[in-house]
Amino acid sequence: MTAAARLATDARGVATLLLARPERKNAFDVALIAELTAAARAIPADARCAVLASEGDVFCAGADVAWMRSTVDRSEEANRRDAEDLAEMFAALDALPMPLVARVQGAAIGGGAGLATLADVAVASRAATFAFSEVRLGIIPAVISPYVVRRIGATRATALFVSGLRSDADRALALGLVDEVVEPEALDASVERWVDAVLAGSPQAVRAAKRIAREVAGRSPAEARARTVDAIARIRVSAEGQEGLRAFLEKRKPRWPA
Repeated sequence: MTAAARLATDARGVATLLLARPERKNAFDVALIAELTAAARAIPADARCAVLASEGDVFCAGADVAWMRSTVDRSEEANRRDAEDLAEMFAALDALPMPLVARVQGAAIGGGAGLATLADVAVASRAATFAFSEVRLGIIPAVISPYVVRRIGATRATALFVSGLRSDADRALALGLVDEVVEPEALDASVERWVDAVLAGSPQAVRAAKRIAREVAGRSPAEARARTVDAIARIRVSAEGQEGLRAFLEKRKPRWPA
């Protein structure tokens, strides 16, 4: 049996997480959720960047129809266990210390749209579409809601959640669901451009930059002041901080750790 999710890491330290169920539109079922969770946790600790991608012409169609059918008439407790597993998968991806870049080539529906929104950078093909259509099935986008709200805010998330309306790629960009929209043939090049940009930075600083953005979210400047002052003071005296400053002053490229 082929894997529903695969992990590969290249010589640059770029880890690729691949959803590999194109025949099922890369939709979530028990196996894919478990395998994607395990793959996220297996990313090497020293990886510089991670890319979330999928096979076929659909990024992720949300919950698999067969899996959804199996939940009908199940107990609340059984559904709670399924939801816990799904939440654990999203948490594992969200906890990655390195930047996560999403490559969205086609439809991202429900939990699939949730995957795109938890990425630090989401690049979409103009062929991509996005929808949180759960209410049309009598359910809600609960597990993914923290990631969607974090990315686009409660007001915009509410409008999408209660309507279930589908957004094309340009609308998704305007809403903040994604960071860049390109023609389908330019998608891979755009993803690589973002990856190269991440790799150009200090490995330590890139991770710290991701961390500080999350730590100050929802805090006033006064509340974040001590945290931000401490963060910049510590990183300036670090080996990479010193190398970066010296390289700038000496007008040369910095020599980051391999």
